[in-house]
Amino acid sequence: MRGQSHIVGFVLILGFGVIALGTLTAGVGTIVESQSSNADATRVASDLADASEVIERTGVHTHRVNFATGNLGTAERTLRLLKNGSVERTLDIGALVFESDDRQVTTIAGAVIGQAGASAWLEREPPITTSETNEVLVVGVPVLGTDHWSVGGEGGVTVTLRSNVTHDRTSLGRGNFSVAIETTTPGPLERYFEDRNATTSRRQFAGDTHESVVATFQTERTAYLVVHDLNLEVRDG
Repeated sequence: MRGQSHIVGFVLILGFGVIALGTLTAGVGTIVESQSSNADATRVASDLADASEVIERTGVHTHRVNFATGNLGTAERTLRLLKNGSVERTLDIGALVFESDDRQVTTIAGAVIGQAGASAWLEREPPITTSETNEVLVVGVPVLGTDHWSVGGEGGVTVTLRSNVTHDRTSLGRGNFSVAIETTTPGPLERYFEDRNATTSRRQFAGDTHESVVATFQTERTAYLVVHDLNLEVRDG
């Protein structure tokens, strides 16, 4: 009986060891996968920031976006300019969205927004500037100008983004202006505008899928709309 007890004890110890090893292996796998997703998101954020930087560019430019696993595609998004409470301009700007596990990177209206779980932050600010001293508002708006597409997979993906950038500037005159950006991650944009003494609210516009962050500038100013059209084309590799 004593010999059998030793054998049973050894089997139990061995079993616990196997379970612990399996748990450890699963844990290590989760950590490695998380680190890979984080590295992809960081790299894609940099790539998209470079590809969507159009303020000082004109003509044809090519940029590559690389990631190990995930999905990159377009999403329908709208930007509106309101003057004295009424919609003055409506622009179908589109957005580029990268997703991998709980990580997400979105470039919209010139901003690059990073997200991990419930946390979201600005990787790059939108090209919207204002001066209370000079009473001027300049709203730069990158527009993708592309049809809907999506590219994804595992084991390494390379996407080439080709843009042919043109610019168009329009004076909107003087008045009380608001900028409304349709987005799934409103927090970073709200903080950006509030830091510039704008008041923010959220509004669901007819025809939109998501709510918009509406940033209202409290005093009258002269506004200019500068549309940067990317005329974006997408190629594998």
